[in-house]
Amino acid sequence: MSVPDRPRKLLLVVDAPSLLHRNHHARAYTQVTDRSGRPAWALRGMLRQIIEAIDSFAPDAVLFGLDDRTYSERAALYPDYKAGRAEKDAALVDQLDRAGALLDALGLLTLTPPGLEADDVNASGATWAEANGWSCVIITSDRDAFAHISEHTQVLRLIDGGINGSPLLTPKRLFAMYGVAAEHYLEYAALRGDASDNLPGVSGIGEKTAATLLAQVGSMRAVWADIEQNEGRVLAATLDAWAEETGRRRMGATVVRRLSAPGAKERFDFNVRIMSGRHDLELGLTPDVPGSRGLLPLDPDRVSRVVGFLDDHATTTLAVRVLSTDPASATSR
Repeated sequence: MSVPDRPRKLLLVVDAPSLLHRNHHARAYTQVTDRSGRPAWALRGMLRQIIEAIDSFAPDAVLFGLDDRTYSERAALYPDYKAGRAEKDAALVDQLDRAGALLDALGLLTLTPPGLEADDVNASGATWAEANGWSCVIITSDRDAFAHISEHTQVLRLIDGGINGSPLLTPKRLFAMYGVAAEHYLEYAALRGDASDNLPGVSGIGEKTAATLLAQVGSMRAVWADIEQNEGRVLAATLDAWAEETGRRRMGATVVRRLSAPGAKERFDFNVRIMSGRHDLELGLTPDVPGSRGLLPLDPDRVSRVVGFLDDHATTTLAVRVLSTDPASATSR
């Protein structure tokens, strides 16, 4: 991770369920508990990563997205949404249910949008930051957040190396990874599909073809218009010209046939609808009001008491130092 210069204020948006899932699987072997004897390894790991991120980025405000665990608009629209995932371990469910209360008790800002997910908080956080002249960093392990990457929004994609060993993705780095411009990532994902959410892609259009298609044509709006109005002739010619220039097999006719197949556009449009994050959530951020939720520093006694309940002295000490320090005094890195 390389933290960039800070010409603008910074909003840190944390996908809390994503961190909990990763820490549950990574730390379950420890079986550590809090002072009441309840499972605490995922909560400890999540909180440690949050503190490390705040220490590294010195954000001006922090927002935590949580999933509505009682109802899902996406599952109501598509009952097979996320079907096939293994049933959650009871200890993970317990910690997912307690995460919001833990963060609220610290005095941090959490948002559980009714019927929606942390992904929607990610999207709305990026939109809020742009509208208010801030920068934004989203912390998650979910690729859906890549659709929000821009010149002012970056994604810290959590991998096995933790906060400090994870890549901070910019538009340039995203293109290097996938060959897709950030503004077209949602279209790329909709073409490819998402097995983790049980969303099939457009039949016959894999990751490489999707990336090439968008790189050469620019947007799916232009692709669908050419197929509808011109039987895909411009699309086919563009892809075949690219193939000739690069020494690859001609693919124009095949791609046009697959995108023209019955249900192809409907599948793409449906995936875009399901994958799109909500950009209009009311976040409750009031950065001009000192002491309001989402702003640092926090009360040190409160931090010590709440984090201390997890029965981890090292994390408690770090939390008091980082969360109780005025971010204005932190050094930008």
